[in-house]
Amino acid sequence: MPDDRSQDLDFLESTVGELDAELLGGPRTLSAHDLAERAGIDIDVVRGFWTTMGLPHADPDEPVYTERDADAIDRAAALVREHGLDLRTVLTVTRALGHTSDRLALWQVEALVEDMAGRYELDDTSARLLVLDRLASLAPVLEAQLVHSYRRQLAAIAGRYAAEFGQLRDPGPDRSVLPLARAVGFADMVSFTRRTAGLGSTDLSLFVQRFEAAARDVVSANGGRVVKTIGDAILFVADSAATGAVIALGLADALGKELDVDRETTTGGLFEGARGVTPVRVGLVWGRVLSRFGDVFGPDVNLAARLTDIADPSTVLVDEATAAVLAADPRFVLEPRPARRLAGIGSVAPVRLRSAEA
Repeated sequence: MPDDRSQDLDFLESTVGELDAELLGGPRTLSAHDLAERAGIDIDVVRGFWTTMGLPHADPDEPVYTERDADAIDRAAALVREHGLDLRTVLTVTRALGHTSDRLALWQVEALVEDMAGRYELDDTSARLLVLDRLASLAPVLEAQLVHSYRRQLAAIAGRYAAEFGQLRDPGPDRSVLPLARAVGFADMVSFTRRTAGLGSTDLSLFVQRFEAAARDVVSANGGRVVKTIGDAILFVADSAATGAVIALGLADALGKELDVDRETTTGGLFEGARGVTPVRVGLVWGRVLSRFGDVFGPDVNLAARLTDIADPSTVLVDEATAAVLAADPRFVLEPRPARRLAGIGSVAPVRLRSAEA
């Protein structure tokens, strides 16, 4: 007679099998060779597709793929045949999808686990098993929201491109310089390691969630875009220096004005801090960047990051060139600071940015 553990494993395997068929649209009956033959492409291209998606590829003769997988390969091949894209470009686009959807799926599933654990007072393992049981019914809703969000983001990018480049009739700037003029800013949490050292998983999760949610709200509400979050820091861009300055000041204000420093230094203060907000140091630079792989690159990005290293908590530092661009705007006050040497950059004369209203 099977024991309880054996029964549990059988139930789990059955649940995973049903979920697998639901998410993938049917049974795994096709091999990599089958996918290549259907799409009229080389087997190495099929293997490259799955590698760039961030998924393991099995033996080319093993039937581990579904009809939906075959459709995905066909669509990728069509980008080359019908739209003229270079294969390298197609793999780059595929890599972007794999990287982003991997993070998105994990992020959403972990959020569901946290919800189930809190709502039903479950331990972590039980919450994960409950999510597994309910994922098939939740997946269609999550998928629909993903497609909607993706289309809105594409429309937003198209609108920005039309506004920024639609009226250009000259060849544009020298191709030897970076293509995009952007305000680039970093907001870095103060004493992240100290503040989180004593936190359990729930408080740590709340701490990071509150920081990221508050920061994204400030950036989005003021017309900027979050490029990425890096644990205790957030990188954002804006299409004008003034917009970047408003965002930078908003971050310095929103992420710190409620902080009780005295309470933070007392026993249990770390846990109180997890329920509130934490101050940030902000660096902002108006310059030129390269946008690739969902990220931005260039010397001005590095300069913005280095400025956060020398900024005081809840303050914003800019470089001299950015200060010159902002100088005529009556909304801002600019206060030169003594020159500092920044790692990997050299001597920089930072300027503190303040709001004239303050």
